[in-house]
Amino acid sequence: MNVVIIGASGYSGAELASLVAKHPKLILTGCYVSQGSLDKNKLLSDLYPEHLGLLDQPLLPLSESAFSDIENSADYVCLCTDHKVSVDLAPRFLAMGKKVFDLSGGYRLASNDDYVTYYGFEHQHPELLNQAAYGLAEWNSDAIAAAQLVAVAGCYPTAALNALKPLQQADLLTEQTIIINAVSGVTGAGRKASIGTHFCEVSLAPYGLFNHRHGPEIEQHLGHNVLFTPHLGNFPRGILETIYVQLKPNVTIEQVTQAYQVLADEPLIRLLGDKIPSIKGVAKQPYVDIGWQQQGTQLIVIAAIDNLLKGAAGQALQCINLSMGLAHTTGLKGSF
Repeated sequence: MNVVIIGASGYSGAELASLVAKHPKLILTGCYVSQGSLDKNKLLSDLYPEHLGLLDQPLLPLSESAFSDIENSADYVCLCTDHKVSVDLAPRFLAMGKKVFDLSGGYRLASNDDYVTYYGFEHQHPELLNQAAYGLAEWNSDAIAAAQLVAVAGCYPTAALNALKPLQQADLLTEQTIIINAVSGVTGAGRKASIGTHFCEVSLAPYGLFNHRHGPEIEQHLGHNVLFTPHLGNFPRGILETIYVQLKPNVTIEQVTQAYQVLADEPLIRLLGDKIPSIKGVAKQPYVDIGWQQQGTQLIVIAAIDNLLKGAAGQALQCINLSMGLAHTTGLKGSF
């Protein structure tokens, strides 16, 4: 299948381009950036020299002629663009009959009101929100395989939902709000220059208190209230979440462990039991590592992912694999 990536110059776009280029069943047929991008017409490997020899192709401007080329050459279109840009682009590619994988938050939430509140814009295509399959690969594989539009899950929600859905599914949770304390590397903020994400300026600090857009995404797909607090850390990549859960009375550690067995056969989930996951364990790897420890009715769950892989490009490729009827791990294991 022929794959085009829009927004290929960003961290997630370049990561996805490298995965597609190495995939045994995919062909990377085009990498595009906006017409106003300073990166247009540069080679992708000039921006990311670690991919020299693999991604020696130009970053083409997304002009009207480019849309015609994409219509004629692409099977799948991956949007690694700003949320509002994805909202505008997805319908155009869907009208061409392309399958669209959106790595932004443009189609993850349920209603226009959510976009006004958490993204700050009116959603111009609310009719597509119910059509988009949520791209949380381990939990929504059938819908992902069948959909024309896949809203690849957010990075923080990917870790949180894989950590919490087994407990929710096993009915082990009280109604008490779950507290999620999360920290991400600076690549999660994107490649665009900003003093707030300049590496020399970054100091571990929370942001988006009470109003971060990933809070409602987690709640929507978990069906449980959460208090989500993200932090920006002074490391390049990775996410670590420490999650505080109140269990129902008399729930045992054996019941908790049994609940997590729903993920035991998932090849990109690693259940660590009472061992504590770390950023080091998942950096440049396509996995979710989940560990947990219990004291009475209090449970602490720790989840770790690479924000650019399982939190973005890796999960997008997993969704593409599902669409093609391939194994989840095709082009992921042993590719780094």
